[in-house]
Amino acid sequence: MNPKELKFGDEGRSKLISGIEKISNAVKSTLGPMGNTVLIESPSHTHGITVTKDGVTVAKSVDLIDPIEDLAVRMMKQAAERTASSAGDGTTTSIVITEALVKAGFEHITDGVNRTEVLREIVDKTGDVVSSLKKASKKVTKSRLRDVANISANNDKNIGDIIANVYNEVGKDGVVTVEKSQTSQTYYETTYGIKVDRGYSSPLFINDQKKDECVLEDVYVLVSDAEISNVLQVENILAPIIQDGKRLLIIAPCSTNVTNTLAANVIKRGIKVCVIPPPSFGYKQHELMHDIAISVGANYFSEKTGDDLSLITFDDLGHAERVIVGRDSTIVIKDEGEQRGEVTERIAQLSAAYENETKQVEREFILSRIASLTGGIGVIYVGGNTDLEQKELYDRVDDAVCAVRSALEEGILPGGGVALHNEAMKLLRSDSVADKILRHALFAPSNQICANAGIDKQRYEWQKPYQYGLNVKTGEYGDMYKMGVIDPLKVTRFALQNAVSVAVTILSTNAIITIARADN
Repeated sequence: MNPKELKFGDEGRSKLISGIEKISNAVKSTLGPMGNTVLIESPSHTHGITVTKDGVTVAKSVDLIDPIEDLAVRMMKQAAERTASSAGDGTTTSIVITEALVKAGFEHITDGVNRTEVLREIVDKTGDVVSSLKKASKKVTKSRLRDVANISANNDKNIGDIIANVYNEVGKDGVVTVEKSQTSQTYYETTYGIKVDRGYSSPLFINDQKKDECVLEDVYVLVSDAEISNVLQVENILAPIIQDGKRLLIIAPCSTNVTNTLAANVIKRGIKVCVIPPPSFGYKQHELMHDIAISVGANYFSEKTGDDLSLITFDDLGHAERVIVGRDSTIVIKDEGEQRGEVTERIAQLSAAYENETKQVEREFILSRIASLTGGIGVIYVGGNTDLEQKELYDRVDDAVCAVRSALEEGILPGGGVALHNEAMKLLRSDSVADKILRHALFAPSNQICANAGIDKQRYEWQKPYQYGLNVKTGEYGDMYKMGVIDPLKVTRFALQNAVSVAVTILSTNAIITIARADN
């Protein structure tokens, strides 16, 4: 038997509001360029202390003792995490909007109001707001890309410049990842072509002793996940490679005997061959190998599809302009042209899979595959003088990278809450309950940004033209695009939609069931 405790009506709702206020007060203090940091103690004291302005990090750290308040917190976290996984940023905005919606909803949805009708209207009106935002958005230029990066990195120009430079180098379809640096320096590296996280199977393949690399130009590529246990299995392709002095990269599992035989021939006979094992494991290995084969124009020989490696011919090999094989990784510089149609089709399939995938880890994996196919991969290495500094900077850089990616995908809007404020102004003369609730929520982000900056928003006129607003960092009122105060449409859109989704669920709640505590 597991006894439950039930709360109804206003009693339960007041507890929900209390929980919402607690998590919102912790998170919303970080919003905007003048937002504050939050100090978080590690659970069980295992990871030290975290100092951050990242909304989702703050939200994830909040758990409350009261079971009903904690239910509200968990629902608010859901809004933040959905926004983070979909757009990579905007978690704080999502929580601020959710709180405003719930509070205004409890105030305006009284006993004489049809609750279901109002909530349905809020959802419909949100769709109208999103459509309006899409029409108002602008495409990202190189200069605006830098502004998005600066704003998202909390106006840290150095970080903004690094992120903008990486994206300018890898291109719109490239992918940028963030990793912790082993030094105190923050820097970036970019790779063109396919990066395979596997190095040479034997150091005897090295032909550039200075860099400990095997570098092959104008190289043919064999791609297979079937083990090569005997050199005779690939005799059909080794013969022309050796006779004509061609170069060959084998991406396949090879037995020790095969690896040693090929390595010995490299040393003694000067053949141009290198062997690397397949990347990753399980289903990811199969997908990555398929991507590599498509990129270099090879026929992929796989055990999973019943292919017989002994039947391979020279025509089944792919071709690359250059390969650089290191101890731990390999870079394949692809040929452009012949396989572009197949590659384009593969990218379209992966893009569709990315949109349908909900797990963040899988989304990142798909993005990295798209980047490999399109040819641009950038890695930002975040350093710091202390572990505390590195953690805080890592969160900021990660948020900024995601914000730039979102801006490239769907365009940008005036930042500082101006876009949502302008949508709220359109509802100013309406007396409908749904419009009053939504209007209050749309005003909330700009109100909070001003509050964090210690500015009385009422002193400023927020009016047309559309992109005009207040830069709280400088106190200047003007064109937000020219001042570089910009938000990605995708971030703003997901923040609003996820906030509405969670708030409507909370507002439609009348009975709350929790597990009864022993002390009750």
